[in-house]
Amino acid sequence: MRITGTFLDEISHDIPHQNWGAKEWEKDFAHMQKIGIDTVVLIRAGYRNFITYPSPYLISKHGCFKPPIDLVDLFLNLSDKYGMTFYFGIYDSGKYWDTGDMRHEIDVNLTVIEEVFQTYGHYKSFGGWYLSLELSRKTKGAVTSIAQLGHHCKSISGGLPVLISPWIDGKKAVVAADSRLTKEDGISLDLHKKEWDEIFDGIKGAVDIVAFQDGHVDYNELEDYLTVNKALADKYGMQSWTNTEALDRDMPIKFLPIKFEKMLLKLEAAKRAGCEKAITFEFSHFMSPQSAYPQAHHLYNRYKEHFQI
Repeated sequence: MRITGTFLDEISHDIPHQNWGAKEWEKDFAHMQKIGIDTVVLIRAGYRNFITYPSPYLISKHGCFKPPIDLVDLFLNLSDKYGMTFYFGIYDSGKYWDTGDMRHEIDVNLTVIEEVFQTYGHYKSFGGWYLSLELSRKTKGAVTSIAQLGHHCKSISGGLPVLISPWIDGKKAVVAADSRLTKEDGISLDLHKKEWDEIFDGIKGAVDIVAFQDGHVDYNELEDYLTVNKALADKYGMQSWTNTEALDRDMPIKFLPIKFEKMLLKLEAAKRAGCEKAITFEFSHFMSPQSAYPQAHHLYNRYKEHFQI
């Protein structure tokens, strides 16, 4: 199973910025295309005050800073040029992370979704939506928020697909600021199945694709969780992708590029579980030949060697 999609992590809060401009981004799209990537997913339209496009609404109503370059326009032009499908990731005000209640993100995003599709929906590569408000078990307001936003995305865009990338609440599911690598109370497989059955039931019809993050459980457990995820996605009429993390959650430094052997183990588990597509978080920092991390350059080379690209 090969990686055929990646997130574009331009607006992040726990991974260093690489200060790329249009030339560097175009080089990266060419590198992506070379290994078979045909799908790119904007990680989020903005986070708190920093945004990827000059949104009149977010600047005037929410005090966001006007960016020096319209990255959404750049990414869509590059997606058109390199034959890729672009998924737009919605805005994150940060209130959800501060309060634990996802419902704070609904009103602002209803307007952002409309503004974005009116401005950029004409691009050939504009192929879907990414609900960037990451959810897991017991996230307050998550099911109703995801359902409302997913339905809104589809209603204003003629039914374009909606993607989410939740996490499994396994023992490696600790926040980046935490000095620990693991926690003691990772979710069991049976409880994961029960809770996500309920979540999927609540978001059916609003979400088309589910790509669980694959880095929060042990490598020898991953196939079992991915198999459960695939069965639930099938039950509720969704596609089951896998988000093959290219970062290493086993290292005390958060985050560095993953060892290729670990990436390969995860891709093989996803193949056996029947996942339909592998995307990664994310190519530009952790796998690109022009990444700020030299280890990423080598990961790219090992990946090409293994798959004889």
